[in-house]
Amino acid sequence: MSDKDNKGSMTVAEAGRKGGETVRNERGREFYETIGRKGGATVKAERGRSFYEEIGRKGGETVKAERGAKFYEEIGKKGGDRVKATRGPNFYEEIGRKGGQKVKKLIEEGKRAARAAMEGQAAGNAPATESPSTAPAAKPEEPAQPGGNE
Repeated sequence: MSDKDNKGSMTVAEAGRKGGETVRNERGREFYETIGRKGGATVKAERGRSFYEEIGRKGGETVKAERGAKFYEEIGKKGGDRVKATRGPNFYEEIGRKGGQKVKKLIEEGKRAARAAMEGQAAGNAPATESPSTAPAAKPEEPAQPGGNE
């Protein structure tokens, strides 16, 4: 094959980039966000939440090995400064207050459940730990944990 025959050809990477730009221009950025969400939901349904936890942990360990623990300190500071600049310093006070209220509510719910379980036992009912329907009431320490990302 001569150079003349190859004229105008492109690499696979170039073709992919060109195709991606065409799709973005035709369908918009939202298209990629939508298909990304759908793909993520499918993977979560097939492999479970633990899959994402595992790959996140592995990725974090790799980055830590390559860049060092100090890297996380630097990007955390940059992120915090960016949030402060974007949302203002009162944002941190607001989310701290909301988090504290959530923890307080969970603790109160745990105490109520524990009291109800104790009253049920004192009244002669079966202990709360024997019945699966009352098992959460038997764990008052659980609500003390701040809310998760679920």
